[in-house]
Amino acid sequence: MDETPQYQAVLDEVAPRLRRLRDQHGLTLAALSEVTGISKSTLSRLESGQRRPSLELLLPLATAYQVPLDDLVGAPEVGDPRIRLIPRPLPRGGTFIPLTRGPGPLQAYKMVITDRGTVPEHRTHEGYEWLYVLDGRLRLVLADHDVVLGPGEAAEFDTRVPHWFGSADGRPVEILSLFGKQGERMHVRTKPR
Repeated sequence: MDETPQYQAVLDEVAPRLRRLRDQHGLTLAALSEVTGISKSTLSRLESGQRRPSLELLLPLATAYQVPLDDLVGAPEVGDPRIRLIPRPLPRGGTFIPLTRGPGPLQAYKMVITDRGTVPEHRTHEGYEWLYVLDGRLRLVLADHDVVLGPGEAAEFDTRVPHWFGSADGRPVEILSLFGKQGERMHVRTKPR
């Protein structure tokens, strides 16, 4: 199997890392072989880079050295978990901030909606949306329903139903939105009583 260049450097460091760990623990190949059940020749080939490590070989070594498996292989960092929030204008007044980084079935947004007027402009599209009001008052018009949501209230709906939402009182309203293009629904689970 060809290793991609980004992982080649990580794989090349496994052998010297295994050797350093054995030296730090003051173990001979024979002693490590007894503890792990891995033959001395296999251990020697792992430490010299002549053999690529497998999970079956790394697990007993991680146990013997009492280190996480990631420490044996020097697994690459996942990266900065922070999401760089970049506000973007909403087409009909306000701003939205994507809260999810990449593509996926559900996308999260924070929205600050300014006054969009009082006459709803209904839209329909594929998907399912879940809205949670953080601050202000949100007017949601969903087919024949016309409701006002306050802070701490939530609504969810199929976006194929004609809908519109905006400020209920002309002041900005702040909401969280979870949207699934393929109709994924938000599942809120609470502990049983």
